[in-house]
Amino acid sequence: MSLTEIVTANLKKGRIRRKLSQESLAAKAGLSVSYISMLERGQRSPPLDTLEQLARALGTRVADLIRARSHKAKGPKALPEVAVP
Repeated sequence: MSLTEIVTANLKKGRIRRKLSQESLAAKAGLSVSYISMLERGQRSPPLDTLEQLARALGTRVADLIRARSHKAKGPKALPEVAVP
């Protein structure tokens, strides 16, 4: 699995777990809805600054967005909550 595929999966799972629409995530991260959609479909790869914005908007860490999950797990793990300064 490529890093883009990992980020794509983790971003979408994190957004859905937090019950955020693409619109609300885009607003929280200061990004466009179309860009969030392209990221979730793997059509774009976010630069580091954008990963930071997305992690902050999701209340998690950049490391959690780029971490590969085990394929053997029964279900996807939730992104951990972190305090955002």
